[in-house]
Amino acid sequence: MNRPERIAQPLNCRSFGTGPRQVLALHCTMAHSGAWRGLAEVMDGEVTIHATDMLNHGKSPDWDGKGDFQQCVLEGAAAHLSGRMDVIGHSFGATVALRMAVELPELVRSVTLIEPVYFAFVKDSHPEKLAQEQAGSAAFYTALAEGDPLRAARLFNAGWGNEGGPSFDQLPEASQLSMARGVQIVPACAPAIIGDCHEILRPGVLDRVAMPALLIRGSATTPIIGLTNDAIGARLPDARNVVVEGAGHMVPLTHPTAVAGLLRELFARAPAE
Repeated sequence: MNRPERIAQPLNCRSFGTGPRQVLALHCTMAHSGAWRGLAEVMDGEVTIHATDMLNHGKSPDWDGKGDFQQCVLEGAAAHLSGRMDVIGHSFGATVALRMAVELPELVRSVTLIEPVYFAFVKDSHPEKLAQEQAGSAAFYTALAEGDPLRAARLFNAGWGNEGGPSFDQLPEASQLSMARGVQIVPACAPAIIGDCHEILRPGVLDRVAMPALLIRGSATTPIIGLTNDAIGARLPDARNVVVEGAGHMVPLTHPTAVAGLLRELFARAPAE
């Protein structure tokens, strides 16, 4: 991993469960480390999940605006790898998890990518789908440009995060403000997840991800996610690509039992030392 000269911003991390298998988990945009509590409860006694708060989220600091955002989150999260661990990421967190598997394969025992938004993988093969996705986000980016992160968070939540739960306006004010804080980093994600500034698509790079890998998506998710999962899965040496029926983008929160079952199968392919 290319380390910057400056010291990486630290990420807050908390742990759930007391099981012997050590897991590092990376949440999605506008969430926080507590998003993994439900999965930890389903897998009680099997795993200990160490969940970080991304910059601008939870109890981690705001991003200082220096360097590439994905790289900053990667470096902060990598500080919480203690020996070989299973790494799980959701949405933007899944893009960080994949980069971690590329940069630190000796420390990643298995990698799970849940609904990764790594749209660089389909930018050339399905440009119309990416254009459609970007067009659908125009109002969101307008809200950010106009200095209204609360409106931006409401729009982002409607598109990616509201699956059977309360609407944004039904959430407590503290939750709304927390989501507005988090959503402001979305434009900073684009150089990595769309522009491929870290050249993860360069021939041979993904060959480093030789550990057992799992890609998960919900059957009701947006089509570009399915295309992205398929594109990533086709490039990884040892990947299983599965669909959770009835789930959408928030599958690890809405279907933790199904995700736990898939993780048990993955962990059987990657036994602990």
